[in-house]
Parts: sequence; C-alpha cells; structure tokens
Amino acid sequence: MDHLDALRLFVRVAERGSFTAAAADLDIPRSTATEGLRRLEQRLGARLLERTTRHVAPTPDGQAFYERCVAILADMEDAEAVLRDADPHGRLRIDAPALLTRTFLLPHLPEFLERYPRIDIQFGQSDRLVDLVREGVDCAIRAGDPVDSDLLIRPLGALHEITVASPAYLERFGHPGSVQDLEGHRMIGFISSRTGEVMPLEFTVESRVQEIRLPARASVDNSDTAAELARLGLGLAQAPGYRFAQDLAEGRLVEILPDNRPKPMPLSALYPRGRQLAPRLRVFMDWASTIFARAKF
Repeated sequence: MDHLDALRLFVRVAERGSFTAAAADLDIPRSTATEGLRRLEQRLGARLLERTTRHVAPTPDGQAFYERCVAILADMEDAEAVLRDADPHGRLRIDAPALLTRTFLLPHLPEFLERYPRIDIQFGQSDRLVDLVREGVDCAIRAGDPVDSDLLIRPLGALHEITVASPAYLERFGHPGSVQDLEGHRMIGFISSRTGEVMPLEFTVESRVQEIRLPARASVDNSDTAAELARLGLGLAQAPGYRFAQDLAEGRLVEILPDNRPKPMPLSALYPRGRQLAPRLRVFMDWASTIFARAKF
C-alpha cells in the first residue's frame, strides 16, 4: 500500500468509524486495512485512532491529521482530473427519498452514466436524517428547510405541495371549501425525523402561512405509508404534488383547498463541510440541478 492509499484508507476509517466498513468501501480485505493503518501510525510515530470493540474514532492528533488529509486528497483528485482531461471518476454514494429518485433521477440516469463512464453510483433511499460522514455518503438530496450547519447546501429547486384526501373520506367528513371548514376533520400524522413530533398541516391564507393541527388517528414516519393511509381514507395528507400524481389521475385521491396550498418546499443537495468538492460530485450536482430545473412538479 503506497502512501496516498494509506491516507485514503485512514480518511475512510475515520469517517466510517469502522475498519470493516472502510475496507468494504475500498474493496480491500479487512486485514489489509488493519495492517495499512498500523504501518501509517508507525511511520508517523503517532497514534491516529482509538480502537474499541465497537467503534473506531480519531485521537486529537488523528483529527488534525484527518483534516489535512481530506484537503490533500481533494487536491490530488482535482489534479488527476485535469491530467485525465477532466474525466471524473470513482463511486458516488447518494441518499435521496425513493420516490423522488425513481420519478426524477432514474429516467435520466443512463445518460449520466454514458457521459461519465468512470463514475459508479450507489443510491440509498430514505426519509431519515443521514450522518453523511459517518455513513460514507457523498451527498443527500432532501426536501424542506435545511438546518444542519455542519453541511454545505446547494439549492436544487422547490417542490409544490398539495393537500389530498380520498373520496371516501370526503364523503364522510365533507369537502372543505376554506381553511375555516377544517374543524372536525382529521389528518394523517407525519412524524418529523428531526423533532420526533407530529408535524402540523400548512396552508397559505392571504400570503401568510397558517399551521393547523388536526386529530390524527394514525401517525407514521414514512412518506409512502402516509400516502397509503390517505388512500385508505384515514385523514388529510400533505406532500409534494408529484407523490400523488397517479392517485389524482386515477381518482384514488382528490386535492382539497388548491387556493391555500402550502408554501413550496425547498429541494437541496447537502454534502460535508470542510473538504473540496470532488469532481464526480460536482458533475452529479450540476446534472441533478438541470433535471430538477426542467421538471414539472
């Protein structure tokens, strides 16, 4: 293992908190990773990592060395890209909601992979908060107002949200003609991954956002499940319009209060702070920005 490979290994172990996960990421045996880090520490004459049976973390010296290594490796990657005629390469780990990925990104993915034949993409699909550094994720695409100050943010657009209910629900509870008519209605509770609390419904009334909490007989932390509960007639649901496009077209759900839609939800790419942007991630975000800019939400 040469010196740069050892630095890459150290960075990956520090970020993943695991020799096993780092070795899998780099496609090397765990024994090779362990020996490579032992030799690096021996060469430097410093202990870089604290090892326990469950976790690996940088020592104070290791944290300082990690920050320098990240910058050095980013510079090297940029330099190599220039020499290779700016040909981005490597594996990208992208985390994004499953339906958003399938609706907007996957239809255009063959074009991206053909344009950049040396980039491989691994998609993780979840609504939960992801620790990008610890889990080895390059970029997360998220809807909503980003609040994590440890991440850099690139805006990708905005998603238009709507409020829906099933025909059976509206037959039972009535079709509200205004926000004031929501008294006596129910909602599907959606639990925020940030707060653990059920989020209120939002409506725009005379250019102002009004939050309304309705009784929720069922609450979930998964957007696919929330949509299914709405189809079953258990309450009102709010989500970006693309989620309900087929349901609306086929009559399983009906939009209510279209003149009082929630404010558009920002869509952003989030990536770790404190490192230069790898060429493969830069071209991915440029591509994703183009996709969402021309998408019809």
